[in-house]
Amino acid sequence: MSPTALETLAAPVADLLPSLVALRHDLHAHPELAFEERRTAGIVAEALRQLGLEVHEGIGGTGVVGTLRCGSGSGSVGLRADMDALPMTGHGTAPYASRTPGVHHGCGHDGHTSMLVGAARHLARTRDIDGTVNFVFQPAEEGQGGARRMIEDGLFDRFPCDSVYALHNWPDLPLGRAQTRPGPIMAAADRFDIALRGRGGHAAQPHHTPDAILAAAQLVAQLNTIVARRIDPGASAVLSVTRIEGGQSHNVLPAEVQITGTVRSFDADAQDAIEAALRDAVAGVALASGSQAEVRYVRYYPATVNGAAEAALALDAARAVGLQAEVAPRAAFTSEDFSFMLQRRPGAYLWLGQGRADPGPEGERALHHPCYDFNDDALPLGVRWFCEVARRALAAA
Repeated sequence: MSPTALETLAAPVADLLPSLVALRHDLHAHPELAFEERRTAGIVAEALRQLGLEVHEGIGGTGVVGTLRCGSGSGSVGLRADMDALPMTGHGTAPYASRTPGVHHGCGHDGHTSMLVGAARHLARTRDIDGTVNFVFQPAEEGQGGARRMIEDGLFDRFPCDSVYALHNWPDLPLGRAQTRPGPIMAAADRFDIALRGRGGHAAQPHHTPDAILAAAQLVAQLNTIVARRIDPGASAVLSVTRIEGGQSHNVLPAEVQITGTVRSFDADAQDAIEAALRDAVAGVALASGSQAEVRYVRYYPATVNGAAEAALALDAARAVGLQAEVAPRAAFTSEDFSFMLQRRPGAYLWLGQGRADPGPEGERALHHPCYDFNDDALPLGVRWFCEVARRALAAA
């Protein structure tokens, strides 16, 4: 996107940008992990109070909700941003690089939070809506289910929403573009942990103990055939083994080997079939090797499924603010706990392009990379999209 085009798109909120960039840099420099976002939540709550919004803190642990009511309309909409960072060391060289060892905003939640604060500021001053907007700042998206915790803490009972919307920066899309789609947009995420246990013994006497390492190797090979051979070819799924751990010495057969991995899928039938096949494979290898086996299988995030009408509204809102918006050709195998909110309320999740013309250092554009940094040029685009979604959702209520 050319500088002129960006300036045109940013014009309605241009006066907000210096403070939003400063906020984003501050959050990036002080990242906080899941359910520890106390500093971030405090900054957000104070920013909303300064706007005259009704503010509630501590929802689902460290979540914040600010409510803006305008006009006499009875409709309501929820706009959500995630606040947590990742447990990883950042290698960024910017002056605002993480000052917290082992914690890094490697997914852009600092940008999402700043955009939603900007949307609250813009709507609070224009008040060009008729109804209620709930600005939902959620903790613990990165695998800890903060959205579920907020719901269990009464999110939608205390702050009614006819529909809910969220976005995620998308480095694979150029700045100025946006995508979403009706139906699944992000995958369900499952985790499996398998323990294979023998008795352990001398490596020169393998006949005295079940070989847990050999059993693990055979099992990994079998697990990697499940999607290809036990799932309908028309369905999409991924199974990846991500960790094998066992043994400490070159001449000792370990008593136990641990295997960990993840499964991603888009529908319950495939999810059920994969879990059943995994358990069958573990049982078969354990029987054949004489090992004992234990399986822990956790379905921690469901698929993120957009409503058809809400996905259309999200794309129309993107086009209305000047973005090049299109239907995503396929869903992503990454996961998102906004899925819990979409199980309770209709809504949509948008990918907002932030790809840089000059990507800079290696990895700066890649989510969850130690060099990742949110593109500040995307801030006004997200602010305007959130505001337009609120206007359109309330007008349709």
